[in-house]
Amino acid sequence: MHNFELFGAPHLLSFVTILSAASILIVLYRRHSRLQKTIRYGLATCTLLSYPLHIALASIFSYQLDLETTLPLHLCDLAAIFGGTALFTKSQKLAEITYFWGLAATLQGLLTPDIQHSFPNPEFIAFFWNHGFVVITALFLPLAMAWRPRVKAHWYVFGMTQIYLILALTVNFSLGTNYGYLHHKPSTASLLDYLPVWPGYILFLEILCLAFFLLLSLPFSTKSEK
Repeated sequence: MHNFELFGAPHLLSFVTILSAASILIVLYRRHSRLQKTIRYGLATCTLLSYPLHIALASIFSYQLDLETTLPLHLCDLAAIFGGTALFTKSQKLAEITYFWGLAATLQGLLTPDIQHSFPNPEFIAFFWNHGFVVITALFLPLAMAWRPRVKAHWYVFGMTQIYLILALTVNFSLGTNYGYLHHKPSTASLLDYLPVWPGYILFLEILCLAFFLLLSLPFSTKSEK
């Protein structure tokens, strides 16, 4: 069993594979109308299966499965649920949440994974499946389906993020968990290492969150206001 190495070969190959898969699916969807429904439903299914896959692999191979990981209350778990549902239903609001959460938060998770073991450990597979399909979906919505967020959608998603913040903090204080990394920083290297200690880093996360949302809204701002 190999320990996970940040930016090691398995990490980088997985990251490149995810971006390559996103590119292939986007091109296929845009060029082959006959495949569009199959691709959209297939991607939706894979995204929705990420959380059940984690539970199944953890149960079969007996790796970490406790209150910290069992409830689908990490932001990326919810993004997977919202993203898969958005692909099935074409819900505008769920697509907005997926886009902003997927590229502002889940992509960061792919760059600095909070895992202990490398490929082919089930923990590695479940993590990159979950985060990978969320990022693919977040890219697929605007680049393949020509979906566009509403004007000021970033404020709507920022408001939903505040609801998540309250929910995660409540659960963390009640159960002693660390959903959203709002109770303490992850044990592995991450962006949070450059922020103040708890609870100060939560305020900085709020500022960074809004800044990322504003940046992600820029590609749509000019045309959406016409």
